[in-house]
Amino acid sequence: MNQIAPASSTSYAYLGPEGTYSHEAARVFATNAAGTRDAADAQDASAARLIECATITEIFDLVDRGRTQFGVVPIENALEGSVNETLDAFAFTSGAQILGEIVVDIHHNLIVAPGAKLADVRTIASHPQALAQSRRWLQQKLPAAQTLATTSTAEAVRMAVADPQLAAIGTGLAAGLFGAEIYAEQIEDHYGNQTRFVLIGSNPLPAPRDTGGYKTSLALFMREDRPGTLLMILEEFAYAGLNLTKIQSRPTKRALGDYMFWIDIEGHTNDIHVKTALDCLRLKLREVKTLGSYPAATE
Repeated sequence: MNQIAPASSTSYAYLGPEGTYSHEAARVFATNAAGTRDAADAQDASAARLIECATITEIFDLVDRGRTQFGVVPIENALEGSVNETLDAFAFTSGAQILGEIVVDIHHNLIVAPGAKLADVRTIASHPQALAQSRRWLQQKLPAAQTLATTSTAEAVRMAVADPQLAAIGTGLAAGLFGAEIYAEQIEDHYGNQTRFVLIGSNPLPAPRDTGGYKTSLALFMREDRPGTLLMILEEFAYAGLNLTKIQSRPTKRALGDYMFWIDIEGHTNDIHVKTALDCLRLKLREVKTLGSYPAATE
């Protein structure tokens, strides 16, 4: 991320509220830009402005209108799959480019008010996904507790601080921000849960001298729905010797059965093999939209 302007002069829009995994990701991007690697433990990630947004669409809107230099959006989760709101914004409504990506390990914690005892807990609050992903632990440790769905894990932690009979499932960041205590760490059922976040901006990064370790994201739109179109697309990448790391179809929202393809490939648009494949596809498809060439995350 060393090609990004110093964090002290930049702003990052993220999906709020404070204390969520999206907030953690924004702190990581801001800190990496400032030259500090250990963002998760930093009390002040950087001097950057972190702008809380209510929706992913709002993040894209702020970036597109120049109200913020960068945005941080979730794009894919290991358990839940792609974040369709993010994919659709890239493909259909936004001109933002992907500038970088990180992979955040998702670890759920049981969080309580200071001094609260587990025996007093009557309700477990959290985002529905966090509740579902911690079901086994809750059944073993708190089988009689009721569950309460909240709009975010951070909101649940706020509630727990004010009510000793309510525990939250949330992030360690939220516990520190709101003055709560972590009773149990890593209570999630699946330890491989991760979310990929991308950094977006209005202008692409300058082309690097060394394009090793880069990834390119594409939105491909067909001229018409006909047999063999997907095979033709895949053959172009195969002929160029390019490895695909993701492929997904999405409805174009124009008509039932009309789909486009989201594809991630290894390589940079400056690579001759990538340029050749994309030039060939532009002759055969209605539109080839390049969404960014950026350093791939090291997981």
